[in-house]
Amino acid sequence: MRHGSIWVAAILSLSLTGCALLQPDNDTPPPLSEPAFHARINELTQNISTQCNPPETLAQAQRERQALTADVREVGSLLRQLRGDIQSLQASGGEPIIIREECETRDVLDTKTLLGRNEWIGLPGIGTYLKARIDSGANTSSLSAREVTRFERDGENWVRFKLALNDDDVAVEEKRNEWIEAPVKRRVRVIQSANDEGDSRPVISLLTTLGPMRENVEFTLTNRSHLSYPVLLGRRFLLDIALIDVAETYLHSRPEFPGGEPAEAAAADEAVDQDDNEE
Repeated sequence: MRHGSIWVAAILSLSLTGCALLQPDNDTPPPLSEPAFHARINELTQNISTQCNPPETLAQAQRERQALTADVREVGSLLRQLRGDIQSLQASGGEPIIIREECETRDVLDTKTLLGRNEWIGLPGIGTYLKARIDSGANTSSLSAREVTRFERDGENWVRFKLALNDDDVAVEEKRNEWIEAPVKRRVRVIQSANDEGDSRPVISLLTTLGPMRENVEFTLTNRSHLSYPVLLGRRFLLDIALIDVAETYLHSRPEFPGGEPAEAAAADEAVDQDDNEE
């Protein structure tokens, strides 16, 4: 009798448990109807599309497409106009008209100094001014020198010389017989005629001033005392920095040095120049 009661209790317990398992969960949403299902799908699709293509990106793409379309239409219009012009020219048999754009020209005087055929130069390293003939036909500049003596200093070739000036040459007086020393940059062979073997002349570099210009100039040393100008400035000096107006002389003031005459007194010395054709 006791065992029967136990079996009845077990059966009742299983029955109650089964009822609990079959009872629906109140948190589970009810099943969707077909219209509600499609509405939900459309909503999710719209959200995904908005996240992948933000409204501002779509608007920008639309603006770019409109601008591109306008450019294409403008190019097409220009091509049609050009085609019409060509057809008109062909029908009339006329020559095409070439229109050249005007190019901006830069005044070369903005970057180069204008020189006359004769100018005053200054040699700050020597301390004197001298007259110079400006000659684009000569390659190298030359300085009138005498008693040119070669010597060696610290393993390098140097020269010692004096200015070769005649009585008419204008210079600072105390510099006329002063010894000048300078290292030799190189040597050049100068040939005067077809039968002349030429002579080797030293080339030195001296700081030279002329108007606003201040340049290191290479000079060959040669005696020019028989010529009208103790200095000749060649195209190596002129290159890229100066232009010559052969109708003018002494466009720039004479530089001043201790022991020399003031720049205002140069006019009297300039007036005695002879317009020769020396090289």
